[in-house]
Amino acid sequence: MPADHAQRGRAARHAQPPAASEPSAPQPAPRKRAPITLERITDAALHVIAAEGYDALTVRRITHVLGTGPSSLYAHIVNKDDIDDLVIGRLCAQVVLPEPDPALWRSQVRDVCGQLRDQFLAYPGVSRAALAMLPTNLETLRVNEGLLAILLAGGVEPQTAAWAIDGLFLYVSAYAVERSLVEQRQKRADHAWVLGRDELVSRFEALPADRFPHIRGHAAELTAGSGHDRFDFALGLIVDNLPGHASRA
Repeated sequence: MPADHAQRGRAARHAQPPAASEPSAPQPAPRKRAPITLERITDAALHVIAAEGYDALTVRRITHVLGTGPSSLYAHIVNKDDIDDLVIGRLCAQVVLPEPDPALWRSQVRDVCGQLRDQFLAYPGVSRAALAMLPTNLETLRVNEGLLAILLAGGVEPQTAAWAIDGLFLYVSAYAVERSLVEQRQKRADHAWVLGRDELVSRFEALPADRFPHIRGHAAELTAGSGHDRFDFALGLIVDNLPGHASRA
């Protein structure tokens, strides 16, 4: 048996090698999957919100967009609240802050709030993530710092300025939530009860005059406004009544 084994080995060593085949075309190296980063997680989260609304934002949905598993995300985040923080931080990063001008401080506050509103409205329902959020993200803090600088330059007392910023963020967030809810309902076939202005005026004017004399008599005023007229009005109630320096706007 040992001799036979040796012979087979020797024969194998002396055997003619097989004819060389034609060289095959070089195969491309497999593409490496991009690493999971906070930037990619934020991008995926905003993609989900823009396409499906804030209610669709979950860790599982983000992992599907990224083509990975939950463990890959949890190497970077603690929970869903972390994703909310990243998203709001990214949107705040898009806000351009002016150099505080004591003569224009009221209009500067309005401009910053308008920018924040537009960022929130671009992603339906996302401002819900901003409600009750502690501003610890550096980009969110950057907007707070900018508003505080503007208000202080305008002569607003520090405590008043601090609470004003809180009220401004709450109003901007709530306004964006309401707009996104109305737009969402208008897209659904089972929410045909969302009324246009003409229909709403007609209903108000048809109310019993003895019970609703003021609503009936001022139906046009109660339903007036287009675009962001109501936002600008309510924002003005806050900003214009802050005690500070007189300004040109």
